[in-house]
Amino acid sequence: MAGDGPDETGRAPHPRREAVARAAVDVKDRFSSRGHAMARYVAQRVVLKPTIWSITSVTVIDRDRLKGVEGGFIVVANHSSHLDAPLILGALPRRLARYLATGAAADYFFDVPWRRKLTELFFNAFPVQRGSSTATPAGTPGSPRPEAPGAVAAAAAAAGSAPAGAGSTAGAGTSAASAGPSAARKRAAAKIAARRRAGQPTVSARSLLERGYPVLVFPEGTRSKDGTVASFKPGAAALAAACDVPIIPLALIGAHIAHPRGSSWPRPGRLPVGVAFGDPMRPEPGETPLEFSARLRAEILRLKDANTARILGPEHPSEGARP
Repeated sequence: MAGDGPDETGRAPHPRREAVARAAVDVKDRFSSRGHAMARYVAQRVVLKPTIWSITSVTVIDRDRLKGVEGGFIVVANHSSHLDAPLILGALPRRLARYLATGAAADYFFDVPWRRKLTELFFNAFPVQRGSSTATPAGTPGSPRPEAPGAVAAAAAAAGSAPAGAGSTAGAGTSAASAGPSAARKRAAAKIAARRRAGQPTVSARSLLERGYPVLVFPEGTRSKDGTVASFKPGAAALAAACDVPIIPLALIGAHIAHPRGSSWPRPGRLPVGVAFGDPMRPEPGETPLEFSARLRAEILRLKDANTARILGPEHPSEGARP
């Protein structure tokens, strides 16, 4: 545990983060479990990554920018395809992907045991309540439909454990999101409330970051239909400031072409896709979450603009251009 002086980066320690970290030392759950991490390694690196890399042609750019990153951090990316989270998990160095957690809609992905287990296994998912004011991990609270990656089902199908498309958000769960509070959503909320009353720990993006575990966030809140990047919600920026953690910006290129929204499987022909990493970012002194969020979006747009021709070829120079 760090002392009262500056850390090796020269920055003063964050008092709240240190207090929470000390309180979380004895928390034993699947997010801290080495056994669960090993199971995820098999699911992600033996099943999911080979599946996605075999049906698309993936280029990873500037991963060496992450050499000094450790502990809690936030991965922020544009969002246009069910390929997005699998590409991110596969492109990150293993040491950073090992404990990366992804939020998923509690009333859909955590209501059915087999779906919950697959989502936890492949994406280290934790439940979030849609409609809450918290930040925007995949499965974003307030998103019009669940956004946990559909490639859960794709990878499970490749392993022979689930039918293809079972994790897609295009079908089941969409009507519940548009029709108001469903019975499933009420049950999920009741389970969380019961855990709180019993004094059992509940999990959120913030609690994981404060314990030193990274999370994946899609600040647009839902997938783009055409690859353009919508405005960012400020949740990720606010989380970074509150938890004193860096944000890793990255641009996903070509994913919406290879696996368009509404499709149940990537297009044939191993279409090119790319993951371009930027330098870790932190809020500047006096910068509001909205301002930091806009700066993050500008950096992701810059990464897309700088690398699209390299990934897709010169005939697609404007892929993902500013709306």
